[in-house]
Amino acid sequence: MPIDNIAIDVPLIDHHCHGVVPQDLDLARFEALMSESYKPAPEGTSQFDKPLGLMVRGQCAPMLDLEPFCSGEAYVERRRELGAEEVNRRLLGACGLDSLIVDTGHRSDAIADVPMMADLSGRPAHEVVRIESVAEQVARSGVSAAEFPQAFANELADRAKTAVGLKTIVAYRVTFDIDQTPPTKSEIARGTDRWYSDNLAAGKVRLGEVDVVRHGIWVGAELCRDLKLPLQIHVGFGDPDIYMHACDPTHFTDYLQAMENWQVNCTLLHNYPFQREAAWLAEIFQNVYYDVGVILNFAGPQAASVMGEALEMGPFYKQLYSSDAFGLAELYYLGQLQFRRVLKQHLDRWIADDMCNLAEADRIIEMIATGNSRRIYGKI
Repeated sequence: MPIDNIAIDVPLIDHHCHGVVPQDLDLARFEALMSESYKPAPEGTSQFDKPLGLMVRGQCAPMLDLEPFCSGEAYVERRRELGAEEVNRRLLGACGLDSLIVDTGHRSDAIADVPMMADLSGRPAHEVVRIESVAEQVARSGVSAAEFPQAFANELADRAKTAVGLKTIVAYRVTFDIDQTPPTKSEIARGTDRWYSDNLAAGKVRLGEVDVVRHGIWVGAELCRDLKLPLQIHVGFGDPDIYMHACDPTHFTDYLQAMENWQVNCTLLHNYPFQREAAWLAEIFQNVYYDVGVILNFAGPQAASVMGEALEMGPFYKQLYSSDAFGLAELYYLGQLQFRRVLKQHLDRWIADDMCNLAEADRIIEMIATGNSRRIYGKI
């Protein structure tokens, strides 16, 4: 099959994404969902005036019957005219997805759940369970600090039974530069006491206590080992309050080695600006996989350079596709568009330089688009 066709038509398994907002959005809320910051753009500026904004106005506008590169205001107004459900169905339906693996652990009250995502996209949708969110839900339920460790382990085990994978945001909460061994019972108890006294008494549940996070990733690891589930690990670009230098996945080498010993597959998500490091880890560890995720959207016209670095040395059988779309169906649509566009650019160049042929290009695309995800997510 010619690369011109397969690069456009091959179905994708989006192995890490989130729900879309099912309600209509005004300009401010739409722009907020285009940003990784907690704060709006400076007065007199717009989120539409950055690479992602250029992609929305240029590529998504025609999907809503608008001229390419219309104003951001015109785009959001047209979105409201059509209604959120119509926009979500149009954009999700145009993604060419095979299936979705949905993280339900972030702002789940504000976005579509897994069944709704299946309905809106017309494709099968599966759940990946976020470890830290389960811990916060258990703490919020009223269990005491002494009861928490076992109550959390029980709840995570129940949730894992119907999930296709687990996920941790350890890098965002405490960085990768931590003790990566299983915590002792006394460390867990002291950490839980600190978390409860410092946060829950003030009405907060956000988990940032390192020994409780360590407990979570090891309880999760045991479940992944026993149930043969992959463990998703967020890396690099993501939340605005991270310490980026300590989110380099090479800091997490000891844990990845332990997971290799347990035969637990680990998928490194997004990775920017550490896509080269992720590719290296995928080369040296049998159990490590990676993607470049949502950065392809945020890089806009420059996305090919990011993909190029991800392709430099990483095994083709270790690379995955994800959009990490959250809130906006536009991020789903652009994610697949950018992935197809930039992967095709690189493969076309390899073919032109006699470094690849059409048959090999077809195989590479199939592996990254669906094959690798289907192999490691055994329940889809």
